[in-house]
Amino acid sequence: MNSVPEDAAAEGSGAPGERSAVVIELPGAASAPPSVRPPSSPTALQVFRSLDSGPRGLLESQAQERLARFGENTLPGRRPVARPTRFLRTLRDPFTSVLLCLGLVSALVSSWGTSAVIAVLVVVSCLLRSTQEHRADRATAALRELVATTATVLRRDGPDDAPRIREIPVGELVPGDVIRLAPGDLVPADVHLLRARGLTVHQSALTGESVPVPKHPDGAGPAPGAVPGPRPVSGEGDGVFARPQECFQGSSVATGSGTGVVVATGGATRFAAAYDRSARRRGASAFDRSVQGISWTLIRFMLLTPPLVLMANAALRGRGLETLPFAVAVAVGLTPEMLPVIVTTALARGAARLARERAVIVKRLPALHDLGAVDVLCLDKTGTLTQDRPVVHRTYGQDGDHRPEALHWAAVNALWTLQLAELPEPDALDEAVLDACEPLHGPHPDSYLPIEEYDAVAVLPFDPQRRLATAVVRHPRRPGTHVLVVKGAVEAVLDRCALEPGERARLDALAAREAADGLRLLAVARRERRAGFGPYTPADERGLAFLGFVALRDALAPSAAGALAVLAHRGVSVKLLTGDHPGTAARACRDLGLAPGRVMTAEEVDALSDERLAGTAGGTAVFARCTPAHKARIVDALRTAGYTTGFLGDGVNDLPALHAADVGLCPRNAVDVVRETADVVLAEKDLGAIAHAIGAGRLSSGTIATYLRITLSSNLGNVLAMLAAGLLLPFLPMLPGQVLVQNLCFDAAQLAFAFDRPSPSVLRRPAVLRPRDFLRFITGFGLLNAAADLATFGVLALALRGAAPDGPTGFHSGWFTENLLTQALVMVLLRTGRSAAEGRGGGPLRAAAAGLAAVGVLLPLSPAGPLLGMSALPPLYYLLLGSVLALYACGLSWARRRYERGRRNT
Repeated sequence: MNSVPEDAAAEGSGAPGERSAVVIELPGAASAPPSVRPPSSPTALQVFRSLDSGPRGLLESQAQERLARFGENTLPGRRPVARPTRFLRTLRDPFTSVLLCLGLVSALVSSWGTSAVIAVLVVVSCLLRSTQEHRADRATAALRELVATTATVLRRDGPDDAPRIREIPVGELVPGDVIRLAPGDLVPADVHLLRARGLTVHQSALTGESVPVPKHPDGAGPAPGAVPGPRPVSGEGDGVFARPQECFQGSSVATGSGTGVVVATGGATRFAAAYDRSARRRGASAFDRSVQGISWTLIRFMLLTPPLVLMANAALRGRGLETLPFAVAVAVGLTPEMLPVIVTTALARGAARLARERAVIVKRLPALHDLGAVDVLCLDKTGTLTQDRPVVHRTYGQDGDHRPEALHWAAVNALWTLQLAELPEPDALDEAVLDACEPLHGPHPDSYLPIEEYDAVAVLPFDPQRRLATAVVRHPRRPGTHVLVVKGAVEAVLDRCALEPGERARLDALAAREAADGLRLLAVARRERRAGFGPYTPADERGLAFLGFVALRDALAPSAAGALAVLAHRGVSVKLLTGDHPGTAARACRDLGLAPGRVMTAEEVDALSDERLAGTAGGTAVFARCTPAHKARIVDALRTAGYTTGFLGDGVNDLPALHAADVGLCPRNAVDVVRETADVVLAEKDLGAIAHAIGAGRLSSGTIATYLRITLSSNLGNVLAMLAAGLLLPFLPMLPGQVLVQNLCFDAAQLAFAFDRPSPSVLRRPAVLRPRDFLRFITGFGLLNAAADLATFGVLALALRGAAPDGPTGFHSGWFTENLLTQALVMVLLRTGRSAAEGRGGGPLRAAAAGLAAVGVLLPLSPAGPLLGMSALPPLYYLLLGSVLALYACGLSWARRRYERGRRNT
């Protein structure tokens, strides 16, 4: 226990009017620039002086004045995005921008119908996306939790009054307040400790450390190595968070109690600093990169098409600007106008299905595609591969032999420690020991004795300085005999045992080997003594007889092994980025059947350049002793190497890696700042839910990819045929109004893609929209489509020779019909999972294709035909067209099978 010098009281005892400015640029405050921070931690007196406070707390008038000056102790609020603003943001989508430009050009050349259709499509797409993202934000806002509700503070009414202990809302805390911390309390602000007794805090949300961290004032720390077992590397393990005299907002008290002075509140805390960093925009995701690549390919085609049409018609046919509307219509015909609607609808349906079936919230719709494209998933082991609790692995003595009595006496110790020690929550190690305990059988003198028969005399609970716990019990078979049962860290227990030097060396070596293998050891010892009248103290923990070791490991998550198998089958490699010991991480992987291979430590990562790390990271499954900076650097290296990465995190220390990944995931019980930063919020920290979400992303991405391949190849074929016809014919191959009606019919049929379910085969590989792959596909199938159109020209020439109607009207009618029929064939024969879909009765896509074919045949024959410049065709045309379509269908099927074989071989 550490006391504050009495003269410190004078620093905070002045009248309110005599107060100097409060200076909060302390090492614990996030707002302090490094240049003004002292090289060593300040003393309590220095802290009080800088804050114009004292150990008796602030005056109420001081607190009210500071509350007005510094504001409430709350995190800076995220402003909700207004619906009009969210709608306007959706216009930044590359395809939407392309459509807007085409609509503007169409309006300039008086193609009002085309311009109106494009405007409607843009508005519908933006409304769908903005509405879905607004719903996701509302669902995420409903998960917000308060960091703390009330705090115990010392306040005074007047300068000469004694301080009163009060409970106030945490929002009213100000710098300089003296507060008290008790077991189970959430730390409400950044605090410099004045006094502490057995205080340990959970700060995993800040640093990722899985065990409570001891905290103590200056000069009252435990002996070196006071924390049992290997201590994980924290987010700033050698910096601010490692200072034992500082407690931070976002952590919670595990054991003990303490008193401290508030040094930072609200936006000045370390927690708020991480919160502010979460507002940074992530770089282009996998979806953004794919869409931009395909967009620029289309933009090049569209910019090239109108000039080529104009120049070719002017040079060969002597036509002038009267062909400009036709040239613009050709460019519009190349564009997948429905893409924004299809993308938004497919992703929104996938996100809604995830929310309904798995309670998974997709906050940013493109993140669902990014999930489908993920081929590397980075995560920590706790909560995903393992549960946040230990289990007993085995017990053994100094020769490695099975030693059940060690577990028996460890259970006696655990039982009475749990029952008599005043702990805020049961100790996980004690619960694991009790769960594994079984009655002893055999010649041992304590055989068949249930542990409940040992009545407790006294308990000396675990504390960070002694690193062990002692239970004193009466022996049921030897009246008047007390047994001291000691359980704790290996070094602490062995120091108190009567051991020969050689025996001690063997035990130390055995413990080191087991720790390297990822096991956590508890040493167990005992001592018998006659019942006395004096109280038991730590001085009695001497001359112990060593009983054995109890080895514990992390309990495996029930669904982890199955989820890992599913992810591996889908081409997703899991990489463990943990602050734990390399042996602990490797053991968890081995227990789950995941070959860890070579384990890379943070020191090895530091020794590599970014280029070498990018080449090495892909082949490494486990990275141990990682800080947040290491995790972010590894994720960056994986992205540099061409992988699409997902990262699962739940603490402030995970924010850098969440920002670095293509898609960030977190459980709904993550801290607020992480929930607001992540793209996907899971109901639980469950690897199975992630595998399901990746599958949903691939199904949605498969729908989008199928639409793009079919539409772009069909559109390219039509454009090539139009260009050829424009050069071969003495008239325009199709009137602008006919092009508009044809596009409207095709666009209406394409809506069915958003409601189609691709084949399960799309789940087998990451769904990445690669521009080069698309270009190869649409070029090959587009040329095949153009060949069918050119064959139709011959059919029309043969069918219309000497027959009425002839000339432009007959050609326009015949080509209009052929275009819609070939597009209907393409929709059915080129879609992903064709054979799987045919196994179902009907289906939205086949119904849409049938409707499209019917319109193509009947519209020229209807009363609307003459209004569009079309008329009925002779029966011979339909007979010859059927032959062309049959050959085209055979060619499509053959080309599709060859394309799929090529993809499987790559």
